[in-house]
Amino acid sequence: MLQPKRTKFRRAQKGRMKGNAQRGNQLAFGSFGIKALEEHWITGRQIEAARQAVTRHMKREGQLWIRIFPDKPITKKPAEVRMGKGKGAPEGFVVPITPGRIILEAEGVPYEVAKEALRLGAQKLPITTKFVVRRDYIQE
Repeated sequence: MLQPKRTKFRRAQKGRMKGNAQRGNQLAFGSFGIKALEEHWITGRQIEAARQAVTRHMKREGQLWIRIFPDKPITKKPAEVRMGKGKGAPEGFVVPITPGRIILEAEGVPYEVAKEALRLGAQKLPITTKFVVRRDYIQE
């Protein structure tokens, strides 16, 4: 499961996810990718589930890049605890995703295989995504 080795602060503020992705919004490594169409927090578990689904369908051929990393600590208070008494204990890590962000990239497999593999990976994520292809990709 993806998570940072160490963090500067144990707890982080929630923050806001408004607007579109300004960085990581274009294919950089592979010819195919999935792009987020809405904002959401994605956990390390969801990223790992998507990675497994994609690599299984690609039969471990080609290469896969995960373009996101969960480095935002999320806290939770136990059930049925009264208000006050401070912020809860860290529970896990997430990555805030905004529309336009590339989540996964693939290379080294045919178009049809990549499309199906990334579709299976996208099903594991809590957001709607879009399959994108590099502009200069020539289909054999």
